[in-house]
Amino acid sequence: MSKTGGPASIAAFEEKLLEVSEGLPKRLRQCADYVAANMDRIAVSTVADMAEGAGVQPSAFMRFCQIMGFSGFSEMQRLFRETFVGGWPDYSTRLQHMREKAEGSPPALLAEFVEAGRASLENLLKTVDPLALEQAVEVLAAANMIHIIGLRRSFPVASYMAYAFEKMNVPAMLHSVVGRLDNSNAIREGDVLLAITFSPYSAETIELVETVQARGIRVVALTDTVVSPLRKFDAVTLSVSEVDFGAFRSLSATLCLAIALSVAIGTRRAD
Repeated sequence: MSKTGGPASIAAFEEKLLEVSEGLPKRLRQCADYVAANMDRIAVSTVADMAEGAGVQPSAFMRFCQIMGFSGFSEMQRLFRETFVGGWPDYSTRLQHMREKAEGSPPALLAEFVEAGRASLENLLKTVDPLALEQAVEVLAAANMIHIIGLRRSFPVASYMAYAFEKMNVPAMLHSVVGRLDNSNAIREGDVLLAITFSPYSAETIELVETVQARGIRVVALTDTVVSPLRKFDAVTLSVSEVDFGAFRSLSATLCLAIALSVAIGTRRAD
């Protein structure tokens, strides 16, 4: 532990963040959500940068650091700098340089999003636990039917996986909540729910996960941060984080994970 009782490792930091996030007031919860989604920026950012990203005043972000057990931002930042010394992927700095050069033209914007996508893809191998990936494939490949839900920003991922499964003759059903229809009764014993949601999290997705888990249905989750509400459930969780540009986040890493997961499941079922 640190001198002030703060977490002494990144794993301990994530556990503490998950522990405190539920009971935080709005502004401090914004800090928690932003930190959870942007841990790769802590070591190279100032407290003003982090506060701006979270949409709060620096004083509120400092208070958040203290709730996490640190004396202030500098001590929290030291944990991340010491952990990643010698191999820190300074994506924030690279993207900032891209922003400074951009003039708003379509080619410049394309370059920005290519850089953000490349950074997201490079980070994917660090956020996805290989054992969790193996377990997810095993659970989904053994399912009688794979039920997929992913709404709003997650819908392209969910619909793509449904398409891929159909082409590979893997039984799958896409839940789109069109017309506010509840298809939860279609999920039967032996089926598995694949739930996809990212901040801001879909209430409908969380509700369906809660409903089917109460019935003993297995759940595999694709989500982003350590404070994702999906982590409260007994689900096999795969984590993916997308680097943003101008508050817009693409799906580069998420779709890469989706196709890898889909092909692995198709292959496993064929075997």
